[in-house]
Amino acid sequence: MIINPADSRLDGIYKQRQDGFYMQRVKLPVGAISAEQVLLLCRVAERFGRGRIHLTTRGNIEIHWVKETDLPAVKRLMTSIGLTSRGACGGAVRGVTCSSQDATAFPQIESLARRIHRHFTGNTRFERLPKKFKIGIEANAGSKRHLIQDVGLVQVKSEAGRAWYDIWVAGGLGREPQPAFLLMPDLAEERVIPLIEVILKIYAARTPAGKRLKHLVREIGEDGLRQLIGAEPVAHEELPAYNGIPENFFAGGRESRVEVPVFAGDLSSKDFRKLAKFAQKWAAGAMMVTADQDIAFELSAEKPEAALTELKKSGFIGSSVEERVSFRICPGSHECLMGLVPTRDTARKILAAMGPEAEQKSWAISGCPNSCSQPQLADLGIVVSRLVSDDQGLKHPRFDLYQQQEDGFGKRIKETLTQEELLDSVRQMG
Repeated sequence: MIINPADSRLDGIYKQRQDGFYMQRVKLPVGAISAEQVLLLCRVAERFGRGRIHLTTRGNIEIHWVKETDLPAVKRLMTSIGLTSRGACGGAVRGVTCSSQDATAFPQIESLARRIHRHFTGNTRFERLPKKFKIGIEANAGSKRHLIQDVGLVQVKSEAGRAWYDIWVAGGLGREPQPAFLLMPDLAEERVIPLIEVILKIYAARTPAGKRLKHLVREIGEDGLRQLIGAEPVAHEELPAYNGIPENFFAGGRESRVEVPVFAGDLSSKDFRKLAKFAQKWAAGAMMVTADQDIAFELSAEKPEAALTELKKSGFIGSSVEERVSFRICPGSHECLMGLVPTRDTARKILAAMGPEAEQKSWAISGCPNSCSQPQLADLGIVVSRLVSDDQGLKHPRFDLYQQQEDGFGKRIKETLTQEELLDSVRQMG
């Protein structure tokens, strides 16, 4: 079997750094997944992926170390239990993400995300786009993650089962970070999907291959995009209100929520299976992959303290520095073709250099300038900007350090640091 790279990316597949191996991404709406689906993914990982799972910052799941000849079997197994990888990579509408899973409004957000997921996933009208197209829905603007989406929705009000959203567009990180701008305030939920359709149509028709929506906006301006959208009749359509039994997994709210920290989003299938069994017993068989690469549950038990005790006895929710510190970490050169450093190893060195004050901050490290771990949204973010060769021809990484600002993205406060200079900067933070 020889796969076409363009086609395989639309099926959520990327070639790994290691020759002959691939990464298979699973696309989850707002990170929601059932325990039964997790148990199947554990079997897939054990059979085809060396028994490892990776949790991403967009609430998706990746299985690495899959051989090319095994990719069809992996897809069949995922399909058998309602999971999809279509559009998880490549020029398509990616998985709908949410970082406010603990909000009271989350059930409503989850339901809308599932409708968007169904509408665009596998719809050939919205595939083979110039580049990826990312959608996120948030209960509020606190995380700033709406600023990094091609379309970011922030709920502003909800009445009698209906919701209204501020619509932010043309954001993105990577080598050319650009915060999204407010396209439309207070848009009724029924108008969201038609509007996204129009934005996608304009994006596909007017943007060169390899460019994001933000690049088109740089060329035509915010008002230029507004004019193009306004000229499309579909942009003014309102779909019929959704009726029927709610399809959300989760009830929403902080009271019963518990999070299990997962260092670097790297999880063994053995531990993932334990967490799925926990979800079946204590959380109505549902789990979430969070935007910080952890696993979360909404406990359904009358005695949540008993559930927490069981988690701790099973080896989760400990007190190690890897569990204490919020640290988003991409796979880096462990598996990724683009990675410049082994990010998990580098992150452990950074954790060892931290004092108590630094441990209270949120951190992120990206193994290349693509910024998949969203370092510009952490309190302190690290980007590996390049490799520099020494006199012997050995290559050494250089790091840029970002610090969060009140508005917008983090500001680069130090650049081209050696690894030791980076560690010294961390030590100085206390």
